[in-house]
Amino acid sequence: MPLQIVHHPDYDAGFATNHRFPMSKYPLLMEALRARGLASPDALNTTEPAPASWLKLAHAADYVDQVISCSVPEKIEREIGFPVGPRVSLRAQLATGGTILAARLALRHGIACNTAGGSHHARRAQGAGFCTFNDVAVASLVLLDEGAAQNILVVDLDVHQGDGTADILSDEPGVFTFSMHGERNYPVRKIASDLDIALPDGTGDAAYLRRLATILPELSARARWDIVFYNAGVDVHAEDRLGRLALSNGGLRARDEMVIGHFRALGIPVCGVIGGGYSTDVPALASRHAILFEVASTYA
Repeated sequence: MPLQIVHHPDYDAGFATNHRFPMSKYPLLMEALRARGLASPDALNTTEPAPASWLKLAHAADYVDQVISCSVPEKIEREIGFPVGPRVSLRAQLATGGTILAARLALRHGIACNTAGGSHHARRAQGAGFCTFNDVAVASLVLLDEGAAQNILVVDLDVHQGDGTADILSDEPGVFTFSMHGERNYPVRKIASDLDIALPDGTGDAAYLRRLATILPELSARARWDIVFYNAGVDVHAEDRLGRLALSNGGLRARDEMVIGHFRALGIPVCGVIGGGYSTDVPALASRHAILFEVASTYA
């Protein structure tokens, strides 16, 4: 069985090529996966939009209705970073549905990945920071609501702190949130996760991996996790324009190997989402995102 990958062509909402959010990375990621032999028909799964009832488990009902009807107030659109028109609204619903589908596939097969997701700045009341809906938070609450999982771990290694995930899940005892991120990066005002590790600017491969290696056994000792959501943001890379850390491609690969290998060795399912990555060289960025799928495929 190949690595199960969730995708939809409308993950690309068609932004201008000079937009700060590099929307073209989604089709380019699929090109990279095809070039690596990872996107065969028996590996690909097409998602459906997440229904409003699922979205409202994590987000305020009025905000969900605003996104679906494309009537988000301008002030909130500014905090998100782009207008919420029909393509953005559909994309947000699809990406969330994709993470839920990837989680179900991970529970069935041990590991699965979404070619989008990791929208961790979307809070209960609204979106922010290029994030419209918080797919990992929604997926966690859907699994809990359905009884498909009781103990969920979120491992968020995007360079930005997972403030929205922390906000939504702060009172949910069935989910433990962990974020390791750049100390001096967005958001300025952090919302405390269950566990946060803040790294100084310029942290490179060796220091990053040493810190991660110490924390993974602590996380796995906290509970018998039913599933791990792994946000494998590549904005920790040295060439990322919003990152301020200094990992190499080799460091990204070693990080993904460390996380996935640790939890799969314990028999814990892993659902991977791609998280952030911001570069003017979008093909290189897509190749960095492809590392998650290359590593995950060795555990399928």
